[in-house]
Amino acid sequence: MTISTSRGLTAIAVLALALTAACAPTSDSDGGSASGSASASLSQCEPATLPVVTKGTLTVATDDPAYEPWFSDNDPTNGKGYESAVAYAVADKLGFTKNQVKWTKAGFNQVIQPGKKDFDFDINQFSISAQRAKAVDFSSPYYSASQAIITLKDSRYAGATSLADLKGAKLGAQIATTSLTAIDQIAPTTAPLVYDDTSKAGQALQNKQVDAIVADLPTAYYLTSAEITGGKIVGEFQPTKGEQEKFGLLLSKGSKLTPCVTAAVDSLDSDGTLTKLQDQWLTQATSVPELK
Repeated sequence: MTISTSRGLTAIAVLALALTAACAPTSDSDGGSASGSASASLSQCEPATLPVVTKGTLTVATDDPAYEPWFSDNDPTNGKGYESAVAYAVADKLGFTKNQVKWTKAGFNQVIQPGKKDFDFDINQFSISAQRAKAVDFSSPYYSASQAIITLKDSRYAGATSLADLKGAKLGAQIATTSLTAIDQIAPTTAPLVYDDTSKAGQALQNKQVDAIVADLPTAYYLTSAEITGGKIVGEFQPTKGEQEKFGLLLSKGSKLTPCVTAAVDSLDSDGTLTKLQDQWLTQATSVPELK
């Protein structure tokens, strides 16, 4: 299943954004489903028979705070923001009403560790990874993203036209993310600085503690439009390990719910819902050049 990123990210629309962070974990696979669980038929996924943690309720987890454009106003329950909307769309496919969805908080680093989870699935920009899948399950991807270079407009690197132009830059990114791993492609002369979240990386850029930071493209659009004064997206690029970075819903390893959650995501992809939600929440009028 392939979800078009360029269509969602270059459509002529304005991205209404607030506080954001890129928290996609390091991906070291081909970007496909790494759960090893086959998709079920949605007709087999009746709410009354689904192995959810609380009968009659779909428990969905995400981090706190929950950043835009993935969520809105740090309130996952309002259905606003791309991931909140996707979560409710998955719930609907599985036969749960909005009132039957319960949100819970779960830290990013905590969730990717082995062990039984107290939620049915977590949605938090988790990159599908064969390495991660040794500890958790993933659904089919609900979004594909490229990486972006962000700097200040007055930076000596603002005019970079290739990744090689950034070799001398002091770079930063969020810990344990594809963005951090992607810096390896640039092979900078100094080790990258690592931050707890992308907002802190953005503040470091604003303070000129780094020359540029790396984040997924939707987050880069937000940071340069609402959080980093004088910020500029230099360009976007695809990670060289595997294909495009893909986000999947995260479940407990071997969860009996994984096939049905995957079937729901597949259905949302095939019926065009994911594209519509991307156009609604992840669109941006300004395109950026590709860096190679």
